[in-house]
Amino acid sequence: MDLKDLYRDVILDHNKQPRNFGRLDPCDTSADGNNPLCGDRLTLTLRLEGDRLTDIRFEGKGCAISTASASLMTEAVKGKDQAAITRLRELVHQTLTAHGEATLPPAELGKLAALAGVRDYPARVKCASLCWHTLGAALEHHAQRHADHGPATVSTE
Repeated sequence: MDLKDLYRDVILDHNKQPRNFGRLDPCDTSADGNNPLCGDRLTLTLRLEGDRLTDIRFEGKGCAISTASASLMTEAVKGKDQAAITRLRELVHQTLTAHGEATLPPAELGKLAALAGVRDYPARVKCASLCWHTLGAALEHHAQRHADHGPATVSTE
């Protein structure tokens, strides 16, 4: 089995059996994400203790890549502090936008490396990155503590 087959299998598994699917109630912050180009929509709900993300869930409807990316992301960020989450977001972005087959994803991505295959399909990069942008919006919303403004929303137009 080559690396591309392994990546494909991870994506298919997380699409068929998404981890951390559902809604946290109560939650400390939430954000809605929408990709109007393909119709992917998701809501993230988070619980935090200080700057550590203690729990995260997602719900919504999207393509296989969008769903798998959200599932992989929730597993990867749970329990991490915001500096580590920011680092993962940067690595995923670099992996999704790297050019050339010889560019291997960083080992520290773990299962998130499965998203590397998405870069071969530029139109699908936004599908894979929607949950990451939405997570950033949720964390920023929490930091601003504007409860009267309602949930944060992000669009990847």
